[in-house]
Amino acid sequence: MRNVLLFALLALVLAGCSSGNWGWYVVNPQTKTGWTNITFLLSGLKYTLLLSLTAICISVTLGLLVALPGLSSRRWLRMASRTYVELVRAVPILVMILWVYYGLPTLTGLAIGVFWAGVIALALSDSAFEAEIFRAGIQSVAKGQYEAAYSVSLNYVDTMRYVILPQAIRRILPALGNQLVYMLKMSSLVSVIGMQELTRKANELVVTEYRPLEIYTVLVLEYLVLILIVSAGVRWLERRLQADERG
Repeated sequence: MRNVLLFALLALVLAGCSSGNWGWYVVNPQTKTGWTNITFLLSGLKYTLLLSLTAICISVTLGLLVALPGLSSRRWLRMASRTYVELVRAVPILVMILWVYYGLPTLTGLAIGVFWAGVIALALSDSAFEAEIFRAGIQSVAKGQYEAAYSVSLNYVDTMRYVILPQAIRRILPALGNQLVYMLKMSSLVSVIGMQELTRKANELVVTEYRPLEIYTVLVLEYLVLILIVSAGVRWLERRLQADERG
């Protein structure tokens, strides 16, 4: 681990030597101070992952619940679904985070911690996009699949559970993976309300070390490695599902 970080930092040092204004020693894993700073930065990783995974699970569930009425034959259900999607998509994520953290407790009288405020805001913002993804995926399934399910006496719930959704999920998996990557990146905005994730840790270290270029460069590398790993995992799962379908 140290060797990988050292190699990346050495490349950055060589690139920045010409400017004469660099101080990569603050994040050099070969020194005690540098390794302490690296460890401090990485300590925010677990909160970034926990925040993002919790929010994406809630947003996927909520998105599906919003998408299903949008496919109903009843106009008022379609209008309710469309209104939710349009309203939520119109609110910037940062504004949603601030409103949930500062405004929602005033409306409900309940104290909301930083973590759950971030989860609620991210999940709400993402749920509108998830709803559109599910709607498109479900509509892409041929109508003959519904007719075949009804011909064997499956009700609506069983038809969606056993016939339609498994096919739709295979088709929308790349889009869901993109939303997970998007969630990981947008989780950095929760730092504005004090969430101790990767970006917050970097901001705090910049205040003490006064080396923003070097510290934020490490932050970029952290997100780069994290998102590349997640993207590779999504592609593996996509290939696995396709192989199961062919088998």
